Amino acid sequence: MEFLKYQKVFADNLHGTDFNAFPANLYEPVDYIMKLGGKRLRPTALLMSTDTFNGDLDYAKDAAMALEVFHNFTLVHDDIMDEAPLRRGKDTVHKRYDLNTGILSGDVMLIQSYGLLFKYSDHKYFAEIIKSFNDAAKLVCHGQQLDVDFEERLDVTETEYLKMIEWKTAVLFAAGLKIGALLADASPEQAKAMYTYGINVGLAFQVQDDILDSFGDPEKFGKKVGGDIVQGKKTLLVLKTLENLSKDLAADFLALINDRSLDESTKIELVKSKFIEYGALEYAEEVKNSYRAKATAALNDMLEGFPKINMFNDLSEYLLGREA
Repeated sequence: MEFLKYQKVFADNLHGTDFNAFPANLYEPVDYIMKLGGKRLRPTALLMSTDTFNGDLDYAKDAAMALEVFHNFTLVHDDIMDEAPLRRGKDTVHKRYDLNTGILSGDVMLIQSYGLLFKYSDHKYFAEIIKSFNDAAKLVCHGQQLDVDFEERLDVTETEYLKMIEWKTAVLFAAGLKIGALLADASPEQAKAMYTYGINVGLAFQVQDDILDSFGDPEKFGKKVGGDIVQGKKTLLVLKTLENLSKDLAADFLALINDRSLDESTKIELVKSKFIEYGALEYAEEVKNSYRAKATAALNDMLEGFPKINMFNDLSEYLLGREA
């Protein structure tokens, strides 16, 4: 799997980077969250994109780091909003340190991410690189706000949900692919095609995550199965089930989703049975495969002259064939 090779390139660079600085209480949490683990999907995909178009991997490392620093900034602040105690099995930043430190360290990470990108100020596509990064950063905030809004709404539509996961999850991945291509002097059209691939594979990835959260193997998934159900999240599975129910049954199903007093295991099994009975699981698989097909189509026009583009089909298989 080519992805693992590029992942190691980024991981080696990350672990050789010391984020500690003065004042220590500000920067130690940055080093902590950056070294906490994760798949490093976004920076790895950026490096793959650069290499696909015969660019310099070493040259692209700062951009890859900018993407990962920004992503982890969003995690620090998301954990504060969610009052989450754990991240990747370890204390979240605000839990390990304190709330104010979490806010301020996150802020400095946001600034650092832009600082890393300004190292490309002499690049002919610098303005487009900054615009792509900035647009994605703003949309991540839009997606997070929609996610918060949906917790209080009973009328979320499938279209709204898909837009939320596009903004919250897919756009930063896609922007990294576009930036990686631009750094290698790929044409704007090629960079745009990489972005389109990233949006569609990112959407497929999140739909797959929704499916695994309910139907994954607990030993392989890496976290408790049914977490979204317990929290009453309005995933694609929930929305499609509601769409296929009569008005009275939909009201009963919503009551079940929002019931926090029911035994967790019982609730999970009841909701999962509805997902299957009313076609939501089958539908989610179809949606995932549709986005995957769109991602593949975005790559096909670039096969000639850039044989390494094939490794993105392998990346799709890696991301969407996973059980964890």
